[in-house]
Amino acid sequence: MSDDPRDLDALRRRLAAFAAARHWQPYHTPKNLAAALSVEASELLEIFQWSTPEQSARVMTDPDAAHRVRDEVADVLAYLLQFCDVLGVDPLAALEAKIERNEIRFPVAGGTGEAAGPEG
Repeated sequence: MSDDPRDLDALRRRLAAFAAARHWQPYHTPKNLAAALSVEASELLEIFQWSTPEQSARVMTDPDAAHRVRDEVADVLAYLLQFCDVLGVDPLAALEAKIERNEIRFPVAGGTGEAAGPEG
């Protein structure tokens, strides 16, 4: 594996070491990590609460809001990686497989470039 600190596997190992050093493994059950992931995703959503579509598109132009977005994205990704680690899920392989299934489920409509339906 790569020693690049931005490598997902390296980040996963770093998160596991961080939790192990603090003896948090007993709390890192699939249920607890899924709940924590949901909470952090909700905190990301909270940043956009009551925003118009236009305001939400400009969120990164406000330094304070941009900082909050980056922090919540980091929290979501951290819990997702920990969740995957506990269950032995390769998140990149899971995403690739999901994209492949969606390409089959939602073909381009009539070759016009229009989406056939929402992702799911």
